[in-house]
Amino acid sequence: MNKIMKKTILTILCTSLSFGAFAQTSGAKTEKALFILTSNSLQTQGMSMVLANAMVKQGTQVNVLLCDKAGDLALKSTTSETLKPMGATPEGLMMNLIKGGALVKVCALYLPNKGASKEDLREGITVASPPDMAAMMGQQETKVISN
Repeated sequence: MNKIMKKTILTILCTSLSFGAFAQTSGAKTEKALFILTSNSLQTQGMSMVLANAMVKQGTQVNVLLCDKAGDLALKSTTSETLKPMGATPEGLMMNLIKGGALVKVCALYLPNKGASKEDLREGITVASPPDMAAMMGQQETKVISN
């Protein structure tokens, strides 16, 4: 392999890993996915929502758990910059995800440590139950993707 080819392969691999992509060698469709999003990076937040929306369109049951700085997406008061090339904000993509049937929750630690309440959350977003999240994470058919 030449140097350019190695660099290209490494770049593709690193990009895939950074967005929590996973390969399925069996060809089986993923039935359930749990995105755990903690990043404050708008591009990471946006791409996570783009990928989650794509999975919903492919028939996957998607759940999103927003923690730490990513929890801000759940707040009515948050307005992020518009991302190119789709011309959408991460929170706009997240609301489309909810409209598509995905469940979006903030982690149980988010609101009390932010000094916010359930009334501050966007419509359709709730607070996660740690036992329920742990059970979902432990299900063999659930792919857990963390960003």
